[in-house]
Amino acid sequence: MTAPQSQVAPSGVIASTRVIDAERLAALRRTKLLATAALVLCVIVFAVAKSFQGRWPWLGFVAAFAEAATIGGLADWYAVVALFKRPLGLPIPHTAIIPSNQHRIADNLGRFIETNFLAPEPVRQKLKEVDFAALVADWLSDRAKAEGLARFVGRLVPKMLQAVEDTGLRDFATKRMLERVGKVDLAPLAAELLSAFTDDRRHQRLLDEFTKIIGNFLKDEQALAAMREKIRDELPSVFNLFRADAYLLKRIVASAATLLEEVRADPDHPLRGEFDGFVHGFVERLRQSPDYARRAEQFKRNFLARPELRDLARDVWESMRRFIEQDAVAERSMTRRHLTSLFVEIGQNLARDQQIRADMNEGCVVALASFVESQKSGVSGFIAEQVKGWDLGQMTSIIEINVGRDLQYIRFNGMLIGGLAGLALYSAELLLLAN
Repeated sequence: MTAPQSQVAPSGVIASTRVIDAERLAALRRTKLLATAALVLCVIVFAVAKSFQGRWPWLGFVAAFAEAATIGGLADWYAVVALFKRPLGLPIPHTAIIPSNQHRIADNLGRFIETNFLAPEPVRQKLKEVDFAALVADWLSDRAKAEGLARFVGRLVPKMLQAVEDTGLRDFATKRMLERVGKVDLAPLAAELLSAFTDDRRHQRLLDEFTKIIGNFLKDEQALAAMREKIRDELPSVFNLFRADAYLLKRIVASAATLLEEVRADPDHPLRGEFDGFVHGFVERLRQSPDYARRAEQFKRNFLARPELRDLARDVWESMRRFIEQDAVAERSMTRRHLTSLFVEIGQNLARDQQIRADMNEGCVVALASFVESQKSGVSGFIAEQVKGWDLGQMTSIIEINVGRDLQYIRFNGMLIGGLAGLALYSAELLLLAN
């Protein structure tokens, strides 16, 4: 069965691994050949030395060395072979140790890794060596990568909005928002907003605008004509004969214009003081008057109960969704452009702020360490199951290729140590017999 694409190693990696395994296998075979040749040489030396020992007694030392070396070499050959297979194919107990104990080795290997490599403290120490925040900052600061992330997020946003609609979350959010607004005391809130607005007498700008509007009104010919007609209707007929209406209108307009100019020019004009008193009094009544509070509450309820408000929220949502969907597929998307700039700015700010990086790294360590702690038993179980599923021949071959050459040197050591021990025993034997 073909392995999934994500699990197939690159061809270059496979070729490199095969070359390394071939080199190790060739080195293992050379070492085996040398060890076997050395063992055969010990046997030949032993036979020759033993044959000519009567003519040359000193060959007894050579024979003793070669004999013990042969025994040591054979013993170590047996020990090494017994690890991987049955020597000479004989059913000798406690041989083929690795194949016979595959499941036990797998379980012990999984527990060993869980206990020694996935323990909380070593994992935390290793994670602390990684500057996760710097990696994120460098990645986001790269505009090309930030654009890729923005493109990915831009493709997700329309799907997220569609999911919100399909789940009814939009209507739920609208309902909850209106409920929360309905619980707000409008009168005190309006009083606080007006108090903030009247700081530093900023409300006097309204009075200035009002005086400008009245001044423009007094200069309008149609308005003046309407005022003159009204004055003519109110005056007795005898006064109209002397054009008293025009005189009165002119005096009224002149007086009003003068008053307005004085108000605009004098920041301490009494009329401004009256306006201050009116505004502050209105704010205090909003804050303290039960009647104002009742009226504000009734206004709020009537406003929230109107169906046009829900229609407005629905229209705003639809307009926003259509804009995002169209912008997401546009060649010059504003959303992608702003997201890219936002991601780059986040990366640059993260790179500059050491405290945020430290907090982010600490959070990553805690999160990843907790994840490893919760999953380490699964990791050990996975490793054990993988080892149990290995082919015996393949597993033995892998182990032998990687450590077999070192094990073959045990045979050389066994022949050397055995030969030296045999030489020492032979020497001791001669000394005891001489005495």
